Amino acid sequence: MLRLSQSSFTLAFLTFLTSTLLWASVISHQLQEECEFDYIGGSNKGPTKWGAIKREWANCNYGKMQSPIDLSTKTIQVVNSMGQLNKRYIPFGAILKNRGHDVSVGWEGNAGSIEINGTQYFLKQTHWHSPSEHTINGKRYDLELHVVHQSSNPNAKYPLAVVSFLYEIGPPDSFLSKVSREIKELSNGKKDQMKLGSINPNEIRRGGINYYRYIGSLTVPPCTEGVIWSINKQIGTVSQEQVMLLRSVVEHCAEKNARPIQPLNGRQVVQLYDPNP
Repeated sequence: MLRLSQSSFTLAFLTFLTSTLLWASVISHQLQEECEFDYIGGSNKGPTKWGAIKREWANCNYGKMQSPIDLSTKTIQVVNSMGQLNKRYIPFGAILKNRGHDVSVGWEGNAGSIEINGTQYFLKQTHWHSPSEHTINGKRYDLELHVVHQSSNPNAKYPLAVVSFLYEIGPPDSFLSKVSREIKELSNGKKDQMKLGSINPNEIRRGGINYYRYIGSLTVPPCTEGVIWSINKQIGTVSQEQVMLLRSVVEHCAEKNARPIQPLNGRQVVQLYDPNP
């Protein structure tokens, strides 16, 4: 029977441990290389380096109107009956996509629009970030939903408008429940998108009548500025299982896909009252 001395066993174990750690490091490096950008602190593709990855992403590092921001109620100006969203959504065929850095539901045609200050913005897609990107008085929530709209006017001062909803752990979100089965199908890695059939955008949580408004940017590269943000003040609920499902689908480098808070740089944030939420 073969017997190893204590020193031989120790050497063999250390060799095995070193090899395992080296292999894990190689795999981790390869996975990072697969991600065009990531959310990993200290990574060479992390949020502080986005602007250096591509020339057209320079706004991510040097823009002065970047999102997300902290919504501090100490500095927010309250304005009544201004900036109504005037939503007019209709059901339309949609596609569920795993975009690597998030999961999105995009409409294939005219699913309606919102109107802000006389400009019409057509609904394009919605996607999730966990944890939330925007914070309120420094508090980060468990999930944030972005509903993205685009103006049909190529000369619009603000070409994009995003309506945002924040969530904390509690009962499941009904809209996310509606597409959970399909998201689970994406998680098996065999496909990165699938048709959903007709989806009614009105099933997205409508929230309360108060929301915050400011001018910012997209929160992912290329970090385009000139985005009208409307963040609903009412906090919704989402189950822990729903949050974990969203994280299980995306690339490992985006499991927690919240961009860090950006400087306000003197921008005004207002709290608006919308009688027709």
